[in-house]
Amino acid sequence: MILPPIAHRRVIDRELSGFFHTHRKPMFNRAISRLCRFYNVRRPRISWFEYLDWGKTAGKTYHDGRIHLVHPENWKRGRVYNTERMWVQMIYHEMAHYLFWTDAESKADLFMRRMVSRLKPAPRPRRGIASARRPAARGHLAARPRRQRARGLAKNRATKRARRARSA
Repeated sequence: MILPPIAHRRVIDRELSGFFHTHRKPMFNRAISRLCRFYNVRRPRISWFEYLDWGKTAGKTYHDGRIHLVHPENWKRGRVYNTERMWVQMIYHEMAHYLFWTDAESKADLFMRRMVSRLKPAPRPRRGIASARRPAARGHLAARPRRQRARGLAKNRATKRARRARSA
């Protein structure tokens, strides 16, 4: 399967992420146009909806080249998986249906995974001083130095063995 170069994929991904947050249609149009230009296909006719199939479906591609998508504003409401990443991956999935008609479902999933692979995660916004600090320790052993942690874990294992021996 031929994919756009990583530089083009990063630009497409950035534009789709930007559209998810700002809802500026030109960003989405540029991303889809870049993808279609690379594959030398006509741009699909895309229609936006609040929900499809009573909220079960996120996107639907038809054989005549139409694509029905759930708009990001509505994607954020009432879904278990309402993240930006899931929405962008849904766009890749539906575009793959548009590009590859034969064995569409498996090719669409493969295309979506490959489009996302090797992309650097988007930089997270800094939230002030708290983000610069070391992350909070998980569990009672995490804050101890390595040697003390190892002793603590060995002690816990010995205690568990002793309890099992008493109960048996």
